[in-house]
Amino acid sequence: MKPSAATSAKSAILEVSGLRIERGQTVILDDIGWRVARGQHWVILGPNGCGKTSLLRSITGYFSPTAGDVAVLGRRYGECDWRDLRLQIGIVTTSLQISIPPAEPAIETVISGKYAQLDLWMKTTRADETAALKLLRFAGAAHLARREWLYLSQGERQRVLIARALMAKPRLLILDEPCSGLDPVAREHFLAFLEKLARRSASPALVLVTHHVEEITPAFTHALVLRAGKVLAQGPLAATLTDKTLSSAFDAPIRLARRGKRLELRFTGRGKNGAF
Repeated sequence: MKPSAATSAKSAILEVSGLRIERGQTVILDDIGWRVARGQHWVILGPNGCGKTSLLRSITGYFSPTAGDVAVLGRRYGECDWRDLRLQIGIVTTSLQISIPPAEPAIETVISGKYAQLDLWMKTTRADETAALKLLRFAGAAHLARREWLYLSQGERQRVLIARALMAKPRLLILDEPCSGLDPVAREHFLAFLEKLARRSASPALVLVTHHVEEITPAFTHALVLRAGKVLAQGPLAATLTDKTLSSAFDAPIRLARRGKRLELRFTGRGKNGAF
């Protein structure tokens, strides 16, 4: 028997249907449909300006849609308290970094994730500190617990932010270009940590937003490719990330190659704008 739409929504971590965002005369997203089920880890790919950031802001309740629905664990924005729904979604993005006090110790930054509050002002408990230290240890950053934010490297900050996101025990974790600003060695260490996180039995569903196929580790199962505010392709990773799809997305001749268990992207000629 085919499940009803309501049953399908409840069995999904995230359900986006008919999502449209207009601002003035500009259509930013057009008829986006996307479903993240339990046990899936997704990659979102697309060129600059394709709508990735707007989609993330819609999912996290910061960008009101013109039309369509966003549901988290079967509960729709607009029909329940969006602040409660947002606690089910963790996000790691460099835009958070400017809001963290320079003198805040890493352990307090992690604890603030439980309360969805930056620049934590409330008194923490011993249980909070124990949980935060456990997550820092999992992230390979326990030695940073008392170090101030100002003195953390970019890679260390990303690990602390992931631990922070996990404090609220989210069902969905969005990683918005988490390797931006990392040197090659730090990037590989960070990606190894993401692979460990994705394979953890208690892992939330992961959504990795990236421009680089080299950052897609084997644990990722599905891909969503956007182009000009629309879904160009989506589905299981192997069937979605093809030469044809990525060439269309980026308006350039592209070939995908595999090096070990990882992908790499190669340009094979001139793009439509004449550039290599």
